[in-house]
Amino acid sequence: MEPDELLGRVDEIVAAGITPELAAEHERGETYPLELVRRLCELGLPALVTERPHRTELFCRAVERVATAWVAPAESVHLQALATCALARHGSPELREEFLARLRQGRVIAGNCLSEPGAGSDLALIATTAEPDGDGYRLNGVKAWVGHAGVAGLLNVYARTGGGGLGGITCFLVDTASPGVEVRRAEDKMGVRALPTAQIAFHDVRVPAGRVVGRVNRGMVAAQSFFVQGRLGIAACAIGLAEAALTRAVTHARTREQFGAPVITFQGVGFLLADASIEIEASRQLLHHACREVDVGGGRSELLAAQAKVLATDTAMKVTANAVQVLGARGYTGAEPVERWMREAKLFQIIEGTNQIQRAAIASRL
Repeated sequence: MEPDELLGRVDEIVAAGITPELAAEHERGETYPLELVRRLCELGLPALVTERPHRTELFCRAVERVATAWVAPAESVHLQALATCALARHGSPELREEFLARLRQGRVIAGNCLSEPGAGSDLALIATTAEPDGDGYRLNGVKAWVGHAGVAGLLNVYARTGGGGLGGITCFLVDTASPGVEVRRAEDKMGVRALPTAQIAFHDVRVPAGRVVGRVNRGMVAAQSFFVQGRLGIAACAIGLAEAALTRAVTHARTREQFGAPVITFQGVGFLLADASIEIEASRQLLHHACREVDVGGGRSELLAAQAKVLATDTAMKVTANAVQVLGARGYTGAEPVERWMREAKLFQIIEGTNQIQRAAIASRL
């Protein structure tokens, strides 16, 4: 499908399937928009970054458009793509044949299980174990902050099979219907509540040896297949969210009159909105530049992805907070989506590597 046609189809699904009222209702009720996510996946969005040639820029443009209407399904499509990356790039021919098409099309929702209660940014602290058991393994441990928890049918579980550090970790493709898989209570999150996130515990979960993704003790190689993509997708979500906040703030500032004039004519408001437009466009251009570098396998991929993630997510946090400020007291209430958007923006400065970790990575490459 040509880029313009694909983006047009995305716009059609967004226009037909998302309203501000619907998004607010799902967020209040913490209900996952499964059918909407599946329709977006059926367009082939996850395939853009999991089959060659990779078209990461097109993927991020599509994700941004969805996020402008509602962040939760945009982040869900992004998570689905990330959960498919390891299988697409490192899975055995048998695993790819059995699962890849279903994951790309959203027929089976998937998730990544990396973080743990004691292992966040430092994945060398992963304590979940996979012990040999006949012709397979038995998984034991607890994973934290698992996106798609409770709706995923498959999970990429990273568990320790060897010694300490990053070298002794293996990736397993685990069916959530397996005996011993326990999805715990959903996290009481600040925002993006329609996207389920929870701890998942594994109690003597039997996994066949054929479900190893990549090589034993080389699981971090599989994980690295989506680390860079993860930062780019989060940047796209953040840019879409910032664009929505700017649009709402501009609309309000043009129609709200004080002292006989629209408030956008006051320098304190107008300049704030002008800065927001500059920062959003700068974030978008850096993101697209990083995407093109990734797709050609350029040597600056990791640096540019980290820069794009930091700039876009910091911009989203700033723009959404300023949108609340422009709308004044009304912006601080649930009558306006900007208060929810400000809460949602904070997530993006934390996930897929905190912005502090990204800055450290950037500094190390200067």
